[in-house]
Amino acid sequence: MQLLVLIGGTGRPTELLPALEFLDHTLVAATLEPDSLTAAPDCEVIVVDATSNLAGASQTCRAAATSEVQRPILVVVGEGGLAALKPTWGFDDIILPKAGPAELETRIRLLAERESATGGNVSRVGDLSIDENTYVVRLRGEPVDLTFREFELLSYLAANPGRVFTRSQLLAEVWGYDYFGGTRTVDVHVRRLRAKLGHDYDMMIGTVRGVGYKLDPQAAQGAADT
Repeated sequence: MQLLVLIGGTGRPTELLPALEFLDHTLVAATLEPDSLTAAPDCEVIVVDATSNLAGASQTCRAAATSEVQRPILVVVGEGGLAALKPTWGFDDIILPKAGPAELETRIRLLAERESATGGNVSRVGDLSIDENTYVVRLRGEPVDLTFREFELLSYLAANPGRVFTRSQLLAEVWGYDYFGGTRTVDVHVRRLRAKLGHDYDMMIGTVRGVGYKLDPQAAQGAADT
């Protein structure tokens, strides 16, 4: 397995994680910065050094979590830095530098297997990623707390970017033909979705006056560039 190891100092991957000496992986070392992610497509797991430069590790994790070519992210952090870790970084797992070969190998294997099992069910529109397997939505790497119906509505719109749906169509496809509520419930859920996406991203769900709603990839890209 090939690992991309992003190091904050001038050391080698085996100095960051001594257990790597005993494992049969191809190691590609690079500096701890978002530009180093250009090597990500050729690796299966990204290892990020957070033992000294927490700010740089956070920035690099966020960039990796929102890049077009996403890979599982394993953060190496010392005990003193554990309190600084936040889920908004977008990493998948953590490990201490002193971890033994068995623990490190297990964590790497589980990350790679999880990516293999779910990678084909993640759709992305701009900074938005939707995982159909885990029902997790991320915006710029940060999880968005959605209800089941909000997730289903957003997922359906994202599966058909740019296409305009009437309220009746969305009600039938997302709620089902046996739902007896009115189309007003679609408006309510769209309003809640926009609120949860936030001011900079609420424009991703566009209103076509007199028709219905659509998910606009260009609006998503515009928000990402601001």
